[in-house]
Amino acid sequence: MKPSILSLLSLLSPTCLLVFPSASVIAENHSFRRMPAGWTAESPREEIAPDFEYNLKGGPDGQGSFCITTDHRSGSFGWFEKTYEVEGGKYYQFSAVQRTRNLKHSRRTAVTRVLWKDENGNRVKHDFTSNASYARGKQPLAEPEFPAIVQELDNGWSLIQGVYKVPSTARQGVVELSYRWESRGKVEWAQVELKPTKAPPARKVKLATIHFKPAGGDSNLDKCKLFEPLIANAAKQGANLVVLPECLTYYGRGLKYYECSEAIPGESTDYFSTLAKKYNLYICAGLLERDGRLIFNTAALVGPEGFVGKYRKVTLPRGEIEGGITPGKEYPVFNTSFGKVGMMICYDGFFPEVARKLSQNGAEVICWPVWGCNPLLGAARACENHVFVISSTYCGVELDWMITGVYGRDGQVLAQAQEFGEVAITEVDLSKPLIWSSLGDFKAQLPSHTPVVPKE
Repeated sequence: MKPSILSLLSLLSPTCLLVFPSASVIAENHSFRRMPAGWTAESPREEIAPDFEYNLKGGPDGQGSFCITTDHRSGSFGWFEKTYEVEGGKYYQFSAVQRTRNLKHSRRTAVTRVLWKDENGNRVKHDFTSNASYARGKQPLAEPEFPAIVQELDNGWSLIQGVYKVPSTARQGVVELSYRWESRGKVEWAQVELKPTKAPPARKVKLATIHFKPAGGDSNLDKCKLFEPLIANAAKQGANLVVLPECLTYYGRGLKYYECSEAIPGESTDYFSTLAKKYNLYICAGLLERDGRLIFNTAALVGPEGFVGKYRKVTLPRGEIEGGITPGKEYPVFNTSFGKVGMMICYDGFFPEVARKLSQNGAEVICWPVWGCNPLLGAARACENHVFVISSTYCGVELDWMITGVYGRDGQVLAQAQEFGEVAITEVDLSKPLIWSSLGDFKAQLPSHTPVVPKE
């Protein structure tokens, strides 16, 4: 390093260490002795390296923080890095706090990764064979892990965490705290740890759907009662969640939408709540809702605790528009005893935005009451968001069209009803990530890799 730069570094505040953007100089600069042991700063190319700073009194506890900033030029990319010793086959937890400043797209700009390597710094494979639809049965390479923001803290700080099982041949866990591409911003990290932890508990849940045409019944309540034997059947098989079809109180009655509408919560949800408590499970039912002068196509979720919540269909086909139904505009996700549940309805499946918004809001399972739809869209909505999608339709299998079934997170059908009056059910583990060959845990990458779409 030139003497003039060394002289400048000697004038810096003792609490703030600035390192100039040079990929080669950064990693070797002796001034980094003030950082915690083992940390370096890296960039793919010197010309796009951002400014790196270690603040000895930074962070929410004043114990030090890693900072990356950029000037007015876009495309800057660099990261802080440290290699930890790990024991293969054990579980480790990554934890850090993060704060961003002046960023338009922090989810893409501030990215934390953990990489597994052997004692020589080479990539390793997972111990299991992939069960994803692509390259099924092969041992996938261990792709980077992407810890997620799990809690918002005070003063703009966020808690980032992730728990991972280390591949048995791995001996190193490489932590990267990176800044990607955006101009005129700042990211700060503190309290960075990678330490052993206990294996997370399994979150096994049985997802069920009912394939049924509710013929008969002269009232909304009559229609609802037709489903009890099938719900009882699902409960006998250990179901935790049961999905019923769309507009079930309207089906086969020859009435207008508004003539079948009711308050939600109301009579039908009260009845299903009674069944949910009786059989100790959750029920998603497609109903028609009246709210004042407005009518909505609504999916209601009830559980042993009673009414949980509702979703109003956002995208409406011609018949519903002409029938006087009003679209919803929210994408709620609800907490249950086993996980987070979102809902969409029929035509929603044609639009990736609906399932994506539900996924972004935390949905792990999406209930899909559906009259009829292209079944490939159900597979797409599941795969592109890495969520389980449960459909319940009036289409028979002889139509070779929409199915009543459970889609896995790779879009494959895990269970499908073949006959009307049948329950399709499967058990899944919400705690177990789906690992793709050459991609890893795609679900974890969605925040940082989903493209930015210009606003309307």
